[in-house]
Amino acid sequence: MITIVSINLNGIRSAARKGFFDWLQQQSADVVCVQETRAQFADITHSMTHPGTYQAFFDFAVKKGYSGVGLYSKVNPDRVWNGFGSEEFDAEGRYIRCDYGNTSIISLYVPSGSSSDERQQAKFRFMDVFLPHLEELAASARDVIICGDWNVAHREIDLKNWKSNRKNSGFLPEERAWMSHIFDKLGWVDVYRQIHPNEMESAYTWWSNRGQAYANNVGWRIDYQVATRGIASKAVLAMVYKDIRFSDHAPLIIRYDVPCLA
Repeated sequence: MITIVSINLNGIRSAARKGFFDWLQQQSADVVCVQETRAQFADITHSMTHPGTYQAFFDFAVKKGYSGVGLYSKVNPDRVWNGFGSEEFDAEGRYIRCDYGNTSIISLYVPSGSSSDERQQAKFRFMDVFLPHLEELAASARDVIICGDWNVAHREIDLKNWKSNRKNSGFLPEERAWMSHIFDKLGWVDVYRQIHPNEMESAYTWWSNRGQAYANNVGWRIDYQVATRGIASKAVLAMVYKDIRFSDHAPLIIRYDVPCLA
């Protein structure tokens, strides 16, 4: 049995101050994927690189205080990949992959388009260049789990106020169609939805910092573990952890009935 956690930290240093690494060391997770570290190597302390028995692997953005992904693992991977081959987006620190035998686990941070039309166009470019990579991974005969902030609520049940967000980034028709293509055409599996096909309010993973969104649970489900069919079929538990808040996102925890990572 292996347990995999994914969380957008909205700043690794901020999450550390809120007790994230104390919590991490108390978990039985084999791999923890983090996004939006907002840090450079010089900002990472020893307690962030060596929390308990975990090993840390990072892909930082060139731009300071921006983006960045990481992966914490209790097992030493066979190989670590930084980036997926896009000059534009690899410079933003959006992808890190660790291989364990025939299994690959990826921490992914899809761009947000909410700040401006320029960033929305960048998000569309990311979708265009990432889709062929997803096709390659799906055809590789490997067991692959992509954990991360996809910045898209796929279906109406994935956000509280879907009617008023139909023209907003994160719920645009083009973004939702892209997710549908990944699942319906490429054969990837939304693992949480496989286990909880109709869950609504307890499925949300992100809440705006505006108003009383968290208190009123006006949330979005934009954090996913997307897996190839073989390993997705082994998922036995999926939950969103909300007992302690480390950022504006909540950890997504999924357990897979496979022996181990090796």
